[in-house]
Amino acid sequence: MSAIPPGAGPRSSCGSRRTGRSALVAALCAALAAALAGCGGEDPDAGTNGVGKLPAAKIQSKARAAAQRAGTVHLSGNVVSQGRTYKLDMSLAKDGAKGELTTKAAAFQLLRVGDALYLKADAAFWAGEKGGASGSSGGAATKLDGKYVKVPAADPVYKRFSGFTDKDTLLAGLLALHGSLTAGDRSDIGGVRTVRLTAGSGAGGTLDVSLEGTPYPLRLQRAGGAGVLRLDDWGKRVDLRAPAKGQVVDYGSKI
Repeated sequence: MSAIPPGAGPRSSCGSRRTGRSALVAALCAALAAALAGCGGEDPDAGTNGVGKLPAAKIQSKARAAAQRAGTVHLSGNVVSQGRTYKLDMSLAKDGAKGELTTKAAAFQLLRVGDALYLKADAAFWAGEKGGASGSSGGAATKLDGKYVKVPAADPVYKRFSGFTDKDTLLAGLLALHGSLTAGDRSDIGGVRTVRLTAGSGAGGTLDVSLEGTPYPLRLQRAGGAGVLRLDDWGKRVDLRAPAKGQVVDYGSKI
């Protein structure tokens, strides 16, 4: 039987214990590091388009640029303008728009194809329009009831409502925030993560900008309680076509 060298057994046992302790310490350190990382919280911008890390003014600039580049958008919500409250449900494109506006007194459809603006409303709406059928007999208003009226560009009705069909002009006005900008709050609009811009500590309006894909504006709360709007369907096709001739009344300057 071969002899075991003196001291070989004890040295092997001590080495095993040291190796075991080292492995245990390493495992504990790894677990502690993971725990500390978890306590620090996850990065709210992980997997996003990165705009949440930008200064507020830069986020606003990117959102406005994205809105301008987009060919189309669907706009819905409420707007207070010149003392009147309008409920909007409009699909806007570069060359026109279609949708519905609702006021306290009436609801009517707007359609613009190129420069041609059509307005479809009931007789009560036309009877109440200054410069419109109000100056004519009740039969004139009845004739306009439920028809698409092609509104001439020089008519006050055209000037009053065409702005609701002009994508770039409408968004330029609506997306304006008033006051010093801050950013940081995170939200969720229709399942899309957003970063919120706040102007004037909230009094100047708020704007939620998408943190996913293109940094489109998705929700706007206007300054002074002047309405809340949702913006979606960015870039989706809007089918714009003039109504059938049988559905159109062209009154020219007589409207």
